Amino acid sequence: MKWSWKIGEFLGISVYMHATFPLLLAFVALPVLFDGGDLWNALSSVLFVLVLFVCVVLHEYGHALAARRYGIRTQDITLLPIGGVARLERMPEKPSQELVVAAAGPLVNVVIAALLFTVMWFAGVTLPTLGLGWGNESFLEQLLTINIALVVFNMIPAFPMDGGRILRALLATRMDHARATRYAAWLGQGIAVLFGIAGFFVNPLLVVTALFIFFGAQAEAEMAQNRANMSGFTVEQAMRTNIRALAPYEWLSHAVDHSVATGQQDFPIVENGRVVGMLTRNTLMRGLQQFGAYAPISAIMQSDVTTIEAEESLADASETMQENQVRALPVTHNGALVGLLTLEGIREFLRVQAALGRMRHQGTQRVV
Repeated sequence: MKWSWKIGEFLGISVYMHATFPLLLAFVALPVLFDGGDLWNALSSVLFVLVLFVCVVLHEYGHALAARRYGIRTQDITLLPIGGVARLERMPEKPSQELVVAAAGPLVNVVIAALLFTVMWFAGVTLPTLGLGWGNESFLEQLLTINIALVVFNMIPAFPMDGGRILRALLATRMDHARATRYAAWLGQGIAVLFGIAGFFVNPLLVVTALFIFFGAQAEAEMAQNRANMSGFTVEQAMRTNIRALAPYEWLSHAVDHSVATGQQDFPIVENGRVVGMLTRNTLMRGLQQFGAYAPISAIMQSDVTTIEAEESLADASETMQENQVRALPVTHNGALVGLLTLEGIREFLRVQAALGRMRHQGTQRVV
């Protein structure tokens, strides 16, 4: 994720902190200082938030390790002011597996809460009031309360919370994945509307939460529908074959000439019949500004380029593009370049297939 700093790597998974995360710490500490509190109280509040986010990281590791059990890699975990995000390379396709992966996160918080309760019980510490102590709870009480709150919040049956994914997994045992996602998203958006209304009377923070849920559910439904639309198609059917590949030793001016003449914006770089890099439009513009028109393409090309096979599922290839945050990927067959798959090309291919589907449907209606 952009604007994030790596703070560590555990069990082979990198953990990042988003640039906005320190704002949360300032938001917690400054009111304490302005209300006449001393520096120690402010630091104690910051420490509590940091410990809380350790619990959030453990929650995300629950998802990541459960996904690893099914051969699904986690790209990274990022801490945001609103919580943590574990970027899985894909979600499990089997409902039973998605159920396990989604439930693993809240289960971690249940275990943490149980351990805290046990420690407090044996230490003779006052049992938690679950937030009803009006700010008089001890550190352990607050931590226990917040972990229980995390479980309750994440189990709300609304995307992008874990409860929404659990609901989708349960529905998917009775219907196809896209339809299950659509129903779960509708419910999530309905809950978001209720949260938004309540926010105007109770707490404005609920309005922010409502927007987060509403648009998260919408995005999840769109992704599931797009994947369903791509089902059964291969990369070869959607790729562009009338493309121009460039060589590493060619000048940047050659790329500009080809882009102007053909409209092609992203160029595979080929040497000795093999793809060795990729030159995107943005990279080309930056290279022209930095090195001028007569610099070699090899000076600025992306060399760690990901390639996809022509026989690969179009849905899987689309996910690969999203994971790598690119808009074009070279397509190969037995190692040789055979085409270029672009986001624009996928959209156009799906529009054509939708139009053909409508024509076939209308033709069937006329026959009947």
